[in-house]
Amino acid sequence: MSDLLKLIGYPVSFIMIGYGAMTILGGHITPGGGFQGGTMMASGAILCILTYGLKDNPFNLSHERMSIIESCGALLYVILGLCGLFLGGSFLYNVGTNIYGLIPSATAGIFNYPDALHAGIIPYLNIVVGLKVFIGLTTLVILFYGVTKYREDYVDDEEID
Repeated sequence: MSDLLKLIGYPVSFIMIGYGAMTILGGHITPGGGFQGGTMMASGAILCILTYGLKDNPFNLSHERMSIIESCGALLYVILGLCGLFLGGSFLYNVGTNIYGLIPSATAGIFNYPDALHAGIIPYLNIVVGLKVFIGLTTLVILFYGVTKYREDYVDDEEID
């Protein structure tokens, strides 16, 4: 890629990742949330992958790091769901809001979000879903990028045995 694209791509990717994080953190108040913010963050990482390539990428997106982040996202989603199941009676019950008065006040205080809307576990779910979507979409692009590089090793005119 050109030097100008490399010069502009890195700061723009940080802006995109920051805007995605802002969308995730404000998802319980505004339209958007985990999925939308995760796709914005993934587009920033994808911009760096396409600009710099896989080896010279400024983000260290190794397979181990990406699998750890995605596994933590899935595990935290299940843990939040089980908190609602055991404390409220249904999977992903919003423990912090305590709509039906099922949750003890000491437990409800843990997830009580400090704003007037009392979002409960919704911001935490947005963060977890945003991590999953960010890593999942970035993994797909890395996979497609690697496959196209592998395909270019063959010459179209030759017959492969």
